[in-house]
Amino acid sequence: MVAADLIRRCGEGGMTYGYILLYIALSSGQIFFNKWVLSSKQINFPYPVALTLLHMLFSSVLCFLLTKVFKIIKIEGGIYSEIYITSVIPIGAMFAMTLWLGNSAYLYISVAFAQMLKATMPVAVFFLGAAIGLEALSCRMFTIMSVISVGVVVASYGEITISWIGVVYQMGGVVGEALRLIFMEIFVKKKGVRLNSISMMYYVSPCSALCLFVPWIFLEKPKMDSSGPWNFPPIILGLNCLCTFALNLSVFLVISRTSALTIRVAGVVRDWVVVLLSALIFSDSKLTFINLIGYGIAISAEIKISLPPDSDCRFKTGSIACVLANSCNCTNLAGNKVSSEHWRYTVTKYVW
Repeated sequence: MVAADLIRRCGEGGMTYGYILLYIALSSGQIFFNKWVLSSKQINFPYPVALTLLHMLFSSVLCFLLTKVFKIIKIEGGIYSEIYITSVIPIGAMFAMTLWLGNSAYLYISVAFAQMLKATMPVAVFFLGAAIGLEALSCRMFTIMSVISVGVVVASYGEITISWIGVVYQMGGVVGEALRLIFMEIFVKKKGVRLNSISMMYYVSPCSALCLFVPWIFLEKPKMDSSGPWNFPPIILGLNCLCTFALNLSVFLVISRTSALTIRVAGVVRDWVVVLLSALIFSDSKLTFINLIGYGIAISAEIKISLPPDSDCRFKTGSIACVLANSCNCTNLAGNKVSSEHWRYTVTKYVW
């Protein structure tokens, strides 16, 4: 009986580790894949709006097939016309803006530097949230935001070549993402609607596709037409869209088996993997010691945000393995379990 239970736990733990590794691989791989598609002369597809539009259309169709045709995944309800107009549409619009500007940045700056600039995300979320009354100003949070900002400035100072156009694109994407996360907070906390990542994709992807269709018509379609017949590789673009959907599905799988804290740790690992591997894969990524020091400072402060402000977080027997095997099995020093809502909100802010 004990042996069978041990084998079962080991099997579940192994599957959970597999899901986490899959998330890290897909997340970092998708960043590299997007960079390659947009900047490769062989593919000749320097159209970030079109690429993002394809992602959203593909996700919309696939979500519909999985939920309505094959009914493999159940869609959570609670979305009415008033909620869709006031919450889903703004979230979809900001998501489209984030992906558009973020992918556009890859045409001008390296993957590693773009990843370092993304570390300013909590700063943008905090100050925009404080401006509309969602975040409370405090010395602790202001200090953490200052440390993140200093770290990013140091990392930027260590960048060998800086394209300010790329920086503007990336920071515009950061602002768009910060606004999306604020709308998400309103959606979850004030509207009282909670959706898993697949349900959210089902509702948001069509809206994002519509928002991207307008700039594509006016900004990129004329360029695509003037460059001659559309001889873009459909297999590569299809695989790119499939990887994007698989990434969101892996987030759903990891959250369902572990906790938001686990996937946040996995996200930090992913960030470092992207920064270090990009220097080996892409010729435009040149890391310096100052880059790494500044980015390390920013990431350390960003991790601090994920921890509850009034307690130190430690794990019961099994440490990280315990979190991997149990959903939010995290306690403070008094031995009280930390609310899973804190970690779910962390996922909303940093993952999807």
